[in-house]
Amino acid sequence: MSKPYQVVGIGNAVSDVIAKTSDIFLAENGVEKGIMQLIDQPRAEALFSVMDARTETPGGSVANTISGLGSLGVRTAFIGRVADDELGLSYAVAMAKEGTEFPNPPVSNAALPTSRSMIFVSPDGERSMNTYLGISSDVGPADVSEDVVSSCDVLFLEGYLFDKDPGKAAFRKAADQARLSGARAGISLSDPFCVDRHRDDFRTLVAGPLDFFLCNEEELKSLYQTEDLTVSTGLGRSGL
Repeated sequence: MSKPYQVVGIGNAVSDVIAKTSDIFLAENGVEKGIMQLIDQPRAEALFSVMDARTETPGGSVANTISGLGSLGVRTAFIGRVADDELGLSYAVAMAKEGTEFPNPPVSNAALPTSRSMIFVSPDGERSMNTYLGISSDVGPADVSEDVVSSCDVLFLEGYLFDKDPGKAAFRKAADQARLSGARAGISLSDPFCVDRHRDDFRTLVAGPLDFFLCNEEELKSLYQTEDLTVSTGLGRSGL
Protein backbone atom coordinates (compact mmCIF):
# COMPACT_ATOMS: atom_id res chain seq x y z
CA MET A 1 0.00 0.00 0.00
CA SER A 2 1.37 3.41 -0.95
CA LYS A 3 1.93 6.00 1.77
CA PRO A 4 -0.25 9.15 1.92
CA TYR A 5 2.67 11.39 0.97
CA GLN A 6 5.37 10.87 -1.60
CA VAL A 7 7.46 13.81 -0.36
CA VAL A 8 7.33 15.78 2.90
CA GLY A 9 9.46 18.88 3.45
CA ILE A 10 10.45 20.72 6.62
CA GLY A 11 11.80 24.26 6.60
CA ASN A 12 11.14 27.97 6.89
CA ALA A 13 7.62 29.05 5.94
CA VAL A 14 8.25 32.46 4.41
CA SER A 15 5.50 34.42 2.68
CA ASP A 16 6.76 36.10 -0.50
CA VAL A 17 5.22 39.57 -0.74
CA ILE A 18 5.76 41.00 -4.22
CA ALA A 19 5.12 44.50 -5.56
CA LYS A 20 6.17 46.43 -8.66
CA THR A 21 7.98 49.61 -7.71
CA SER A 22 10.05 52.42 -9.22
CA ASP A 23 13.70 53.21 -8.59
CA ILE A 24 12.50 56.40 -6.91
CA PHE A 25 10.43 54.33 -4.47
CA LEU A 26 13.48 52.19 -3.64
CA ALA A 27 15.59 55.28 -2.96
CA GLU A 28 12.91 56.98 -0.87
CA ASN A 29 12.47 53.88 1.30
CA GLY A 30 16.12 52.98 1.64
CA VAL A 31 15.87 49.70 -0.27
CA GLU A 32 19.19 48.71 -1.84
CA LYS A 33 18.55 47.57 -5.38
CA GLY A 34 19.26 44.07 -6.62
CA ILE A 35 20.27 42.33 -3.39
CA MET A 36 18.72 40.34 -0.55
CA GLN A 37 18.94 41.84 2.93
CA LEU A 38 17.85 40.40 6.26
CA ILE A 39 15.85 42.95 8.25
CA ASP A 40 14.30 43.24 11.70
CA GLN A 41 10.62 43.37 12.65
CA PRO A 42 10.16 47.19 12.75
CA ARG A 43 11.77 47.53 9.33
CA ALA A 44 9.62 44.68 7.98
CA GLU A 45 6.42 46.28 9.25
CA ALA A 46 7.38 49.66 7.80
CA LEU A 47 8.13 48.26 4.34
CA PHE A 48 5.07 46.03 4.35
CA SER A 49 2.82 49.02 5.06
CA VAL A 50 4.05 50.99 2.03
CA MET A 51 3.79 48.19 -0.53
CA ASP A 52 1.01 49.00 -3.01
CA ALA A 53 -0.85 46.37 -5.05
CA ARG A 54 1.15 43.61 -3.44
CA THR A 55 0.67 39.91 -4.13
CA GLU A 56 1.37 37.22 -1.55
CA THR A 57 2.45 33.66 -2.22
CA PRO A 58 3.93 30.88 -0.07
CA GLY A 59 7.71 30.78 -0.17
CA GLY A 60 10.78 29.49 1.58
CA SER A 61 13.65 27.37 0.28
CA VAL A 62 12.29 23.85 0.73
CA ALA A 63 8.69 25.09 0.69
CA ASN A 64 9.13 26.21 -2.93
CA THR A 65 10.40 22.77 -3.91
CA ILE A 66 7.55 20.98 -2.17
CA SER A 67 4.95 23.36 -3.60
CA GLY A 68 6.34 22.82 -7.09
CA LEU A 69 6.07 19.07 -6.69
CA GLY A 70 2.54 19.41 -5.36
CA SER A 71 1.49 21.48 -8.37
CA LEU A 72 2.73 18.65 -10.59
CA GLY A 73 0.49 16.14 -8.86
CA VAL A 74 2.98 14.66 -6.38
CA ARG A 75 1.40 13.91 -2.99
CA THR A 76 3.17 16.39 -0.71
CA ALA A 77 3.08 18.04 2.70
CA PHE A 78 5.16 20.85 4.17
CA ILE A 79 5.93 21.26 7.86
CA GLY A 80 6.63 24.84 8.92
CA ARG A 81 5.69 27.51 11.43
CA VAL A 82 3.43 30.52 10.80
CA ALA A 83 1.60 32.91 13.12
CA ASP A 84 -2.15 33.38 13.38
CA ASP A 85 -2.06 36.58 11.35
CA GLU A 86 -3.05 37.67 7.84
CA LEU A 87 0.02 36.23 6.13
CA GLY A 88 0.03 33.04 8.19
CA LEU A 89 -3.61 32.23 7.50
CA SER A 90 -3.22 32.87 3.77
CA TYR A 91 -0.03 30.77 3.66
CA ALA A 92 -1.78 27.54 4.60
CA VAL A 93 -4.70 28.19 2.25
CA ALA A 94 -2.43 28.99 -0.69
CA MET A 95 -0.30 25.88 -0.13
CA ALA A 96 -3.42 23.73 -0.19
CA LYS A 97 -4.61 25.34 -3.41
CA GLU A 98 -1.25 24.49 -5.00
CA GLY A 99 -1.62 20.84 -4.02
CA THR A 100 0.44 20.67 -0.80
CA GLU A 101 -0.94 19.96 2.65
CA PHE A 102 0.20 22.30 5.44
CA PRO A 103 -0.55 20.31 8.62
CA ASN A 104 0.69 22.82 11.20
CA PRO A 105 -2.01 25.16 12.53
CA PRO A 106 -1.03 28.85 12.77
CA VAL A 107 0.37 29.71 16.20
CA SER A 108 -2.07 31.77 18.27
CA ASN A 109 -0.79 34.73 20.31
CA ALA A 110 2.65 34.25 18.81
CA ALA A 111 5.46 36.52 19.98
CA LEU A 112 6.66 36.90 16.39
CA PRO A 113 4.67 37.44 13.17
CA THR A 114 4.74 35.25 10.08
CA SER A 115 8.02 35.40 8.20
CA ARG A 116 8.05 37.41 4.98
CA SER A 117 10.31 38.30 2.11
CA MET A 118 9.30 41.62 0.58
CA ILE A 119 10.31 41.59 -3.05
CA PHE A 120 10.37 44.87 -4.95
CA VAL A 121 10.41 44.47 -8.73
CA SER A 122 11.70 47.56 -10.55
CA PRO A 123 10.89 48.43 -14.20
CA ASP A 124 14.11 46.78 -15.47
CA GLY A 125 13.05 43.48 -13.88
CA GLU A 126 15.57 43.66 -11.03
CA ARG A 127 14.42 42.17 -7.73
CA SER A 128 15.30 43.81 -4.43
CA MET A 129 14.53 41.54 -1.50
CA ASN A 130 14.14 42.40 2.17
CA THR A 131 13.57 39.32 4.31
CA TYR A 132 12.33 39.12 7.88
CA LEU A 133 12.70 35.60 9.35
CA GLY A 134 10.04 36.00 12.05
CA ILE A 135 8.37 32.94 13.51
CA SER A 136 9.47 30.44 10.88
CA SER A 137 13.01 30.25 12.24
CA ASP A 138 11.63 29.03 15.59
CA VAL A 139 10.41 25.71 14.18
CA GLY A 140 11.15 22.97 16.72
CA PRO A 141 10.44 19.33 17.56
CA ALA A 142 6.87 20.09 18.67
CA ASP A 143 6.10 21.26 15.13
CA VAL A 144 7.12 17.92 13.63
CA SER A 145 4.16 15.54 13.36
CA GLU A 146 5.37 11.95 13.65
CA ASP A 147 2.22 10.82 11.83
CA VAL A 148 3.04 13.02 8.84
CA VAL A 149 6.74 12.16 8.69
CA SER A 150 6.13 8.42 9.04
CA SER A 151 3.58 8.64 6.21
CA CYS A 152 6.01 9.71 3.48
CA ASP A 153 8.37 8.02 1.04
CA VAL A 154 10.90 10.87 0.99
CA LEU A 155 11.71 13.51 3.63
CA PHE A 156 13.40 16.71 2.42
CA LEU A 157 15.02 18.92 5.06
CA GLU A 158 16.24 22.51 4.86
CA GLY A 159 19.83 23.27 5.84
CA TYR A 160 18.82 26.62 7.32
CA LEU A 161 17.13 24.70 10.16
CA PHE A 162 20.59 24.27 11.67
CA ASP A 163 20.85 27.99 12.42
CA LYS A 164 18.98 27.48 15.72
CA ASP A 165 19.06 24.68 18.29
CA PRO A 166 15.28 23.99 18.15
CA GLY A 167 15.62 23.63 14.37
CA LYS A 168 18.43 21.13 14.79
CA ALA A 169 16.29 19.12 17.21
CA ALA A 170 13.36 19.22 14.77
CA PHE A 171 15.67 18.10 11.98
CA ARG A 172 16.99 15.12 13.94
CA LYS A 173 13.54 14.09 15.17
CA ALA A 174 12.17 14.11 11.64
CA ALA A 175 15.16 12.26 10.17
CA ASP A 176 15.01 9.57 12.87
CA GLN A 177 11.26 9.10 12.39
CA ALA A 178 11.66 8.89 8.62
CA ARG A 179 14.28 6.17 8.86
CA LEU A 180 12.17 4.18 11.34
CA SER A 181 9.28 4.25 8.88
CA GLY A 182 11.45 3.23 5.93
CA ALA A 183 11.47 6.64 4.24
CA ARG A 184 14.52 8.14 2.59
CA ALA A 185 15.75 11.38 4.17
CA GLY A 186 17.88 14.10 2.62
CA ILE A 187 18.91 17.72 2.97
CA SER A 188 19.31 20.86 0.93
CA LEU A 189 22.58 22.57 1.84
CA SER A 190 20.78 25.92 1.31
CA ASP A 191 23.72 28.23 0.50
CA PRO A 192 27.54 28.36 0.86
CA PHE A 193 27.35 30.60 3.92
CA CYS A 194 25.00 28.15 5.61
CA VAL A 195 27.52 25.39 4.88
CA ASP A 196 30.30 27.55 6.36
CA ARG A 197 28.31 27.88 9.58
CA HIS A 198 27.52 24.16 9.93
CA ARG A 199 30.21 22.36 7.97
CA ASP A 200 31.04 19.71 10.57
CA ASP A 201 27.39 18.85 11.16
CA PHE A 202 26.65 18.67 7.44
CA ARG A 203 29.64 16.48 6.68
CA THR A 204 28.61 14.08 9.44
CA LEU A 205 25.06 13.92 8.07
CA VAL A 206 26.20 13.45 4.48
CA ALA A 207 28.58 10.64 5.49
CA GLY A 208 26.05 8.69 7.48
CA PRO A 209 22.45 9.25 8.60
CA LEU A 210 21.05 10.83 5.43
CA ASP A 211 20.37 9.13 2.11
CA PHE A 212 20.94 12.12 -0.18
CA PHE A 213 21.79 15.80 -0.28
CA LEU A 214 21.13 18.50 -2.84
CA CYS A 215 23.51 21.35 -3.53
CA ASN A 216 25.17 23.42 -6.21
CA GLU A 217 28.89 23.47 -6.93
CA GLU A 218 29.64 26.42 -4.65
CA GLU A 219 27.93 24.70 -1.71
CA LEU A 220 29.83 21.49 -2.40
CA LYS A 221 33.13 23.37 -2.56
CA SER A 222 32.32 24.97 0.78
CA LEU A 223 31.39 21.59 2.28
CA TYR A 224 34.75 20.05 1.40
CA GLN A 225 36.75 23.30 1.45
CA THR A 226 38.18 22.72 -1.99
CA GLU A 227 38.16 24.08 -5.52
CA ASP A 228 38.84 20.66 -7.04
CA LEU A 229 35.75 18.52 -6.58
CA THR A 230 36.94 15.44 -8.45
CA VAL A 231 40.13 14.99 -6.45
CA SER A 232 38.98 15.95 -2.97
CA THR A 233 35.53 14.36 -2.90
CA GLY A 234 35.72 11.54 -5.42
CA LEU A 235 32.29 12.59 -6.69
CA GLY A 236 33.33 13.72 -10.15
CA ARG A 237 31.11 15.82 -12.35
CA SER A 238 28.41 13.14 -12.43
CA GLY A 239 28.08 13.25 -8.67
CA LEU A 240 26.87 16.84 -8.45
